[in-house]
Amino acid sequence: MPDLLIELFSEEIPARMQRRAADDLQKLITNGLVEAGLTYASAAAFSTPRRLTLAVEGMLDASPRQIEERKGPKADAPEKAIEGFLRGAGLTRDQLEERETPKGAILFAKIEKPGRPAAEIVAQVLEQTIRNFPWPKSMRWGSGTLKWVRPLHSIVCVISKEDGAEVVPFELDGITAGDVTYGHRFLAPDAIKVSGFEDYETKLKRAFVVLNPEERAETIWHDATNMAFAGGLEVVEDAGLLAEVAGLVEWPVVLMGPIGADFLDLPPEVLQTSMREHQKFFSVRNAKTGRIEKFITVANRTTVDHGATILAGNEKVLGARLSDAKFFWENDLRVAKSEVGMATWVKALENVTFHNKLGTQAELIERMAVLARELAPMVGADPDEAEQAARLAKADLSSEMVYEFPELQGLMGRYYAKEAGFSDAIAAAAKEHYAPLGPSDDVPTAPVSVAVALAEKIDKLTGFWAIDEKPTGSKDPFALRRAALGVIRILVENELSISFAEVVLEPNLQHRLDMREIVRVTEQIKSETNKMDDLKLPSQPSNLKEWRAVIEFMQESEEKSSSYKQLEEKSRAELKNAKLDATDLLAFLHDRLKVYLKDQGIRHDVIDACIAMPGNDDLTLLVKRAKALSETLKTDDGENLIQGFKRASNILTQAEETDGVEYSYGADVKFAETDEERALFKALDAAEAVITPAMAQQDFTTAMSAMASLRAPIDAFFDTVQVNSDNGTIRRNRLNLLSRIRTICTSVADLTKVEG
Repeated sequence: MPDLLIELFSEEIPARMQRRAADDLQKLITNGLVEAGLTYASAAAFSTPRRLTLAVEGMLDASPRQIEERKGPKADAPEKAIEGFLRGAGLTRDQLEERETPKGAILFAKIEKPGRPAAEIVAQVLEQTIRNFPWPKSMRWGSGTLKWVRPLHSIVCVISKEDGAEVVPFELDGITAGDVTYGHRFLAPDAIKVSGFEDYETKLKRAFVVLNPEERAETIWHDATNMAFAGGLEVVEDAGLLAEVAGLVEWPVVLMGPIGADFLDLPPEVLQTSMREHQKFFSVRNAKTGRIEKFITVANRTTVDHGATILAGNEKVLGARLSDAKFFWENDLRVAKSEVGMATWVKALENVTFHNKLGTQAELIERMAVLARELAPMVGADPDEAEQAARLAKADLSSEMVYEFPELQGLMGRYYAKEAGFSDAIAAAAKEHYAPLGPSDDVPTAPVSVAVALAEKIDKLTGFWAIDEKPTGSKDPFALRRAALGVIRILVENELSISFAEVVLEPNLQHRLDMREIVRVTEQIKSETNKMDDLKLPSQPSNLKEWRAVIEFMQESEEKSSSYKQLEEKSRAELKNAKLDATDLLAFLHDRLKVYLKDQGIRHDVIDACIAMPGNDDLTLLVKRAKALSETLKTDDGENLIQGFKRASNILTQAEETDGVEYSYGADVKFAETDEERALFKALDAAEAVITPAMAQQDFTTAMSAMASLRAPIDAFFDTVQVNSDNGTIRRNRLNLLSRIRTICTSVADLTKVEG
C-alpha cells in the first residue's frame, strides 16, 4: 500500500508553536483523507524550526466506489417535482426504484460514485489544510494571498509505492509541490531529492537536520549532562526550556561557558531566571555549594573553532544581562536594609490596584495581616509573627527585581526579609504563602507560612464571593478554584482541624462588601461646591439676574446634597446590617474537595455520604471520615452492610409513611422471639459501645470497623425474621430495632447516599 510524505518548508517557526502545528497538520490531513474515503494504517508528524512534516503509512491508492441512496418524492407527485429530483440525482426516470412505505409509494435513487485516485484526494485535502491552518498568528508576504506563520518556500508531497514514487500534482499561490527539500541553512543548504519518508529522514540527517524534536531534546540533555558531569557539576532540570531550545535548532551543538566571577554571589534563582528568560541558557550548578557557576547554550551548527566564537559572544551578552540583575539586586538590598526597610515597598503598593472592587494591594495586605493573626492560634503560629509576616509577604512586588522578573515574586521577598534581619519563619512565609500553585506543588508546613498562606487564599475567596465574581463553567479568571484547592491541601496535609464556616468564612465575608458606591456618592456631594466656578457664577452678585441665578443654583445644590446624604446614610446602614451566607462558598470548597479526593480513588457517593454529616466544614475531619468509609466499603463486610442497611431503611421508611408515625422510641429485647433477633440486639449494643466513644475521639477507622461488624447479625436477622409480624407489638418492636440500625449506621456517615 502507498505511503505519503508531506513537508511544508518555511522560514523559522516560533518554537512555542511547533508542537501544536505538527499535531494540527496530522489531524487536518488524516481527517480529510478519511472523510474522502482514503484510510491509512498509521501517521506521524514532526517539526523543526523550518519545516512541518507528516508521514502517512499504509494509505489506500484510491477511495472505494460508493453507492448513495437518496429518497425522492412520491410516485404520484407532480411531474415537475420528479424532474427536479432526477436532475439533482443525474438519473433518468427508469433508473428510479419505487417502494411502498407507510406514506405511500416513494421514489428512491441509487447514485453510484466512482472511487478517486489518492493523488487527487491528497492535493485537495492539502490545499484546504494549508489555506485554513489554525496558526495563532500568521502573515502574508509578497503579492500573494496565502497566509502562513512565516513565508512558505516549498512543498514536498510524494506518494511512494513499491514500484517507485510520484509527486502529487499540486500548486498553491505560485508554489508547486515537488520532491525536493533543503538541509541545514548553513551546513548543507543545497537541494535534496527524496522518494519517501525513510529516504527523506536519512538524507536530512546527512544534511545536518534532526527531524524528530524528541530526538533533538534527548541529544541536548545527554550532551549537556555529560559535559557538566565531566566538570563535577550538574545541569538544573528545566523541561520547558529543553522543549523550547529543541525547537530553536535543527542540528543541536551543546556548549558550556563560565559565568563571570562578579555574578556568582547573586541568588541562584536570579541567575537561572535571567539566563532562561533572556538567553535560553541552562544553568549549571555546583551540587556541593548550590551556586550556579556555568551555563549551557545550544548552538545550531558546528564551527571550525568548536564553538569558541559563539561562546565568547554569548558570554559578552550574558555579562550585560547579569549586570542589570546585579544592579537590581544591590538596589533592592539597599532599600531592604535601610532604616525604613521593606515598609517603603508596602507603602508603594497603596497605588497598585488589586481589584477595583476589593481595593489596592496595600489594603489586601492589611486584611491578610488581620486574618493571619486570627488564624495563628488555630495553626500553632505566634500571632505577632504571623501578622508581621503577612505585612511583609507581598512587599517584594514593589522591588526592582520582581518588576523585571515577576516569576520571582515571593522568592525575592524571602531573600530581602532575611537580609533585613527578620526571622527565618517570616522570610519563609514571603515565599511559601503563594503555595501550592498546582496539584503537584508542596504545601507550606511551617506554622507562620501556613497562617499567611491560608489568609491570602481565604481573603481571595471571601472577597470575590462578596462581590459575586464566582467561577462559571470553565472560566475562572481569578484562579479561585486553585485557591480553594490550596486551602484544602494546606488544612488536610497539615492535619489542621478547624470549623471553617463558623470560625473563618462567616466572619470574613462580612467586611468584604463593596464601598465604591459610598465613595462615589461622597465625591458627588463634594463636587457640588465646585460647580459655581464651572458655571461662572459670581460670588458677589451685582444685579437681579445674577442673584436669581445664584439662588436657583444654591437651592438645586441643597436639594441634591440632601438626597446624596440620605443615599450615603442608607448605603452605610445597609452595609452595616449586611449578612453574607457562607453556605455557597462552603459548597464550592466541597466541590473542590470532591475533585481532590477523586484523584485519590475515593468514590463520589462516599464523599457525598460524609459531606451530608454535621461538622462538614472541618475539611480535615471530613477527609478522614471519607477515607475511613472508603476503606470500609472495600471489605466484604462493608460492602454487604450497605445492602442490609438499605433494606432496613427502606422497610422502615415505608412503614413510617404507611403508619404515619416515627419508629424511634427504642426497641426492647424482651419482645425478641428468635435467637437471630436477640443476637442483633446484642451486636447493636456492642457496636454502639465502640462507635460512640470512637466518634467522640474522631477515630473514624474504629467507628467504621465497628459498623461493618454488624453485617453478619443484620444478614441473619433478615434471613430468619419477618419484620411485619401479625402481632402489632412485635411488629413495632422490630421496626424500632430497624430504626436503631439506621441511627447507629448514619451516626458514622449518611449511608443513604452510598450507591449499591
